[in-house]
Amino acid sequence: MQVAHPSTLQSSASLAGMNKSVLRRMDQRGPRYTSYPTADRFTSDFAVTDYLHAVSDRRSMSAWRALSLYLHIPFCDTICYYCACNKIVTKNRAKAALYLSYLKREISMQGSLFSGMNQVEQLHFGGGTPTYLSDEQMSDLMDHIRHCFTLAPDHVGEYSIEIDPRTVSVERVHKLRQQGFNRISLGVQDFDPEVQLAVNRVQSEEQTLEIIRAARDAGFRSVSIDLIYGLPKQNVMSMSRTLAKVIAASPDRIAVYNYAHMPQLFKTQRQIKEEDLPSADSKLDMLSLCIRQLTSAGYVYIGMDHFAKPTDDLAIAQQQGRLHRNFQGYSTHSETDLVACGVSAISAVGGSYSQNEKTLDDYYARLENSTLPIARGIQLGMDDVLRRLIIQRLMCNFELSINSLEIAYPIVFREYFASEMEKLKQLEEDGLIKIEPEWITVEPKGRLLIRNICMVFDRYLNQEREKAASQNKDAPQRYSQTV
Repeated sequence: MQVAHPSTLQSSASLAGMNKSVLRRMDQRGPRYTSYPTADRFTSDFAVTDYLHAVSDRRSMSAWRALSLYLHIPFCDTICYYCACNKIVTKNRAKAALYLSYLKREISMQGSLFSGMNQVEQLHFGGGTPTYLSDEQMSDLMDHIRHCFTLAPDHVGEYSIEIDPRTVSVERVHKLRQQGFNRISLGVQDFDPEVQLAVNRVQSEEQTLEIIRAARDAGFRSVSIDLIYGLPKQNVMSMSRTLAKVIAASPDRIAVYNYAHMPQLFKTQRQIKEEDLPSADSKLDMLSLCIRQLTSAGYVYIGMDHFAKPTDDLAIAQQQGRLHRNFQGYSTHSETDLVACGVSAISAVGGSYSQNEKTLDDYYARLENSTLPIARGIQLGMDDVLRRLIIQRLMCNFELSINSLEIAYPIVFREYFASEMEKLKQLEEDGLIKIEPEWITVEPKGRLLIRNICMVFDRYLNQEREKAASQNKDAPQRYSQTV
């Protein structure tokens, strides 16, 4: 295990003391780096046979790693205007029953492929709203998973589900625990009634707190709350009130996401009035407030938009240098391959990424032909793997050991990344990083801008921007703002 560089152990209390002029200059559009290369670099040249080769290569390894399993449940009862997820809004429950019949086919196919090496240590249900499924449907699906894969014991495995507190009762929470889930994530976004109305997600404080209490009573190991800053009608005062209520509820983890307003890409966001959105300066003030208020309450700033109690597995994993980042965000299971099932779901097996079909019709058609519903992906070369490792370590540990990379790869770091080193010098002048002979360390203030720092090493992004600049064009606006 890599030993953490001493400067990464500094208190996160100073993170909010960032120069606003630097923040404004660095507030660009950029990836969140749940993968590298990012999903927009996947191509249809990657086929099912490429995925099968990746699984075959895994089988030929002398030691098999445990698996992480992700299931995508795309359905929602109602639309939240801010949402940018791949979802289907419907009250027709028959659609979920049909979807489950195909999802179980895919799970069976993946289970057969990984037969004999199918130990799962991490399971995550996302969406959409996974609790759109009924108790009976969820029990049946969990039974099917256990038939196709071997789930690690409860005290070893991390089995999580995203829930909408408006869709579950206290009894349902207890049932989810009985079904095998031991971590639960609640979407809250904001407790302010005006904000809730503006984004079409009215959810009372008591409703949320009741579900948190139920999760504690049911024996869930971890309770997480999701918030968003930058929503319409939000301001620093309303955000402070929401944070105070969240802190009083004492969840184990808190995620505070930056709202990405991209109505040109997501039609539902067109329901949001642009004049109701907070200004850029107001958003920066809210971000600063979140960091100050949460760290003052004892939460550890994990990175980007995640906070955790010091006793939480995420905080411990980061301290020990074994934190990981994948499509579900930060994770403690760094050595797992990710097998993802469901429409639009993305797997990461060996040196490859693969994404399923994005529409139900195409997803169903593939499975009708007894074929995995893989639509596109990418096979990583050495340069991709190297840059992925760099981005992972910066994202998770806020440091990079140059010597360890030169030992693991046939490179001289400063020669291989000569152009990147020039860009890093500007970030060092801004006080965001520290460059030493053997280490590149992200300074406490730089944690706010870790996406920008990682973008320096994104070969695809830099080539795209250079090409756009040479043609006197703007680069595609497919990413959210970094701040």
